[in-house]
This record gives sequence, C-alpha cells and structure tokens, in this order.
Amino acid sequence: MRSDLKPYPVYKNSDVEWLGQVPVHWETRRLKLAFSKITGGSTPSSSEAAYWDGDIVWVTPADVSRSTRLYTSLRQITQDGLLSCSTELAPAGSIIVTSRAPVGNVAIAETELCTNQGCKTLVATPDVVDPMFGFNILTTIKDELQSLAVGTTFTEISTDRIGSVRMPLPPLLEQAAIVRYLDYMDRRIQRYIRAKQKLIKLLEEQKQAIIHQSVTGRIDVRTGKPYPAYKPSGVEWLGDVPEHWEVNPLGRVLMQRKERNDPIKTTNILSLSLKTGVIPYADKEAGGNKAKEDLSAYMLAYPGDIVVNSMNVVVGSVGISKYFGAVSPVYYMLRPRDPYDPVDYTGAIFQNTGFQRSLFGLGNGIMYIESKTSGKLNTIRLRIPMTRLKKVMLPRPPSEEQSAIVRHLFKVISESTAALESTESQIVLLHEFRTRLISDVVTGKLDVREAAANLPDELEEDLLEDQEQEEETDEDLEDGQQTGDEE
Repeated sequence: MRSDLKPYPVYKNSDVEWLGQVPVHWETRRLKLAFSKITGGSTPSSSEAAYWDGDIVWVTPADVSRSTRLYTSLRQITQDGLLSCSTELAPAGSIIVTSRAPVGNVAIAETELCTNQGCKTLVATPDVVDPMFGFNILTTIKDELQSLAVGTTFTEISTDRIGSVRMPLPPLLEQAAIVRYLDYMDRRIQRYIRAKQKLIKLLEEQKQAIIHQSVTGRIDVRTGKPYPAYKPSGVEWLGDVPEHWEVNPLGRVLMQRKERNDPIKTTNILSLSLKTGVIPYADKEAGGNKAKEDLSAYMLAYPGDIVVNSMNVVVGSVGISKYFGAVSPVYYMLRPRDPYDPVDYTGAIFQNTGFQRSLFGLGNGIMYIESKTSGKLNTIRLRIPMTRLKKVMLPRPPSEEQSAIVRHLFKVISESTAALESTESQIVLLHEFRTRLISDVVTGKLDVREAAANLPDELEEDLLEDQEQEEETDEDLEDGQQTGDEE
C-alpha cells in the first residue's frame, strides 16, 4: 500500500533542521505549545512501606522499555506514596518519554498513571494534537531528543529542552486520518512479524528434534531408521539407547583443561554467547561492551575446546572454540579423552534441551526472571560446579558413529540455520519498513488522506484476535528467552 502513496502537492520550508519541508498547510509548533503540560516524575521513599504495593501505576524507564502501551507497571505505589513526592497523576492518552537511561523511548498511557524522575509526561491539548499522532511524532524524533541530552555520569534531557523541540502539526482531522492509516498498517505489519516469529519457533523446534533424535540414537543417521535393538540407559532424559552404545559419566568422556592465563602470553579475550558461540571479545566491544583490564584470573582456551559457561550451561551456553585466547574464569574448557571422538558430537549433546533440563537440580545459585506477560519465572545462571557436572551421564556411540552423526547434523542444521537467518532478516526489514513508514507519514513526506478514507472497517473480533495473538507471541518469546553472555 505504501507504493500507492504520493507526496503532498505543495511544500514549504519548516525552518526545522531535522524536519526539512512540510506540506504547505501544516504548521510547526514547539512541544510545550502543542501539549498542555510536560512534567517530570519522582520516587517515594523506598524505606516507607506504606508508600508501596498500592494500586497506582508508577512508571519507570524499565516499564517503557517493556511496552509502548502502558496498562500497568513493575511496581505500584499507594495514595500516600503519591502525595509524599512530586510525581503527578496523568490521564490515559498521555505520552511517556524516558529522559534518561536511555533517553527517547516512548510509550502511551492506556490508564491513569504517574512516573519516576527518569521519565517525562506529555499531556496532549485535545483541540491541538491527537495523542496517538503525538506518540508517533515522539517515536520519530528519538535521535533529536538524544542529541539534546547532557550529562557526565549519564545523559539526561530536561523538561525545558523537550519542550523546545519543534514538531510538525497538521490540522486535527488530518492527524486523525494519519493515526487511522498508521494503526491499520501497523496491525498488518505486526501480523506479518508474528507469522515470521512463529516460523522461527517451528524451525527451532525442528532443529531441537533433529539434535535429540541423532544424539540419543532414536534414529541411525546412516540409514534414517531406528537401530535394530535398544537397552535402558538408566538416565531419565535419555531413555533407551542403541544396544551397542555406552553410557558414561561426563568425567570419563571429557577431560578438563585448567590452564591459567598469562597476560604476557595472550591478550586475545574470547567471549561466549548463545547466538554467536565463541568469538573474540573485540567483536563484542564493537557493540559497546568493554573488556576487563586485569586478565590474570582468566583461563586459556584452545581451538577445539568445548567452552562451557558454568552459569548458563542450563540454557545451552556452550560453544566449540576456533580460537586461542583468554576466557572468563566461570568457563570450563573440555575436550574428549578419546582423540577419535569428534568434539562436535558432545557439543551437540549440550545443545539438547532434554540434557539441559536435567542439569537444573545441579546448580548452586538461582536467578529468577519474571515473564512480562505470563508472570512465570524463568530461571537462569545456575552455576554448576565441575565436581557435579562430571558425574552427569552421557551417551557414547562408537567414534565412527559419532562422526556420522556430526556430518548429518552439520548438513541439516546448516539448512535450518540458513532458514532461520533468512526469516530473522525478513523481520528486521519489516521493522525497518514500519519505522520508515511512520516517519514519512507523520512528517508529511507521504499523503495518506485518501488511503485512510478508503480503509475497510476492521471487525472487533479481528482486533481482539490480533491482541490475543500478540500477547501469545510475546509470552512464547519471553518464556524461550535465554541469557547469552558470560558475566
């Protein structure tokens, strides 16, 4: 539908650097003149129990990062808490902008709420700006807001600086048409994204099923059929295994390398994450991460080592190193005792979800992360001592069968990975398309008045289905979310 849109017939200079030209009948106005009120927030005393766990929604930057539509908050305050500090209640339809940590995230209030000092609240003037139009504008000018932030310990944008930013302002009826069009297009784009996310979930499940069937001997990868005879393994997650396979403690299958780093020997730091495996830390630093300066407590990893994050092994934070370098002391470096056993076979066992679940009872420490939508507690960072890990039982086929399994998994998983990467790229493109569309429409680069007038009415049941599917997708993604870094 974007291809059917055209620019407005006539433009004029807006005299706003980031905005450029706007339709000739639009005006520009500072935010403080478009909104009836721009206020900051505050925090009740944390030591006063009577101020907390009430029924007043109290929003922080963490809440805004969770959702662009605010119905509730991670913490609520009481009426006494509200009166004890300078935060103010704002009506539904108010726009919340994070003013620090980070600057420029935007959400719209779906209920009456207040905020802490990390947010600014913009209350729309009803006969000047449509709240959803204002929301889309503020989403578009995130870079502009960030450029105005100042500070040394952390950057922050003040109420005055936010108020000084100029925004494009079409007539109110035209704002409504823009909101209608963008709402319609957003639902369509989100449907496409949810479909892609479901496909990713199916591909991940398919990959897990293939790994499980292969490393546990459910099928003989050389024939594509089950083995002729099986025996009980005595291991719950493993079940029956081919009759000629062994089942041994990990300590008998793998040996641990414990070689402390000498900073003179290497300054090449390696990192381990779920998505990338073992990579040079320099690749992470390009994304803003900073390595530790003291490497004397680090351990050495060699090419071919199975690198295991002792704190996240329960979610599959394991990789096979292609590099020589220093790694975090919370890592274990393992290698097959039998030089004929391919390292990739044991690495695949660590990626098996059944094996991962069997490790949960072995951890010393537990961290619970609450799902945003389901309320479930996701468990991560169960640090497992090597003394316990080496007693875990592993299936061990003959070395030549392990090699056949590795070749099979490499072929199948390569195909699955290519499909996953393609689907993820499509999701990225959809998000980019959505961002560009919103920007072009709310800044007047594209005229949607006719398109909005011709949009079909969507049935209420379709809208409810969209909302339910979105919540279901969010829950699935969160419940499957895993932590990827070592520290």
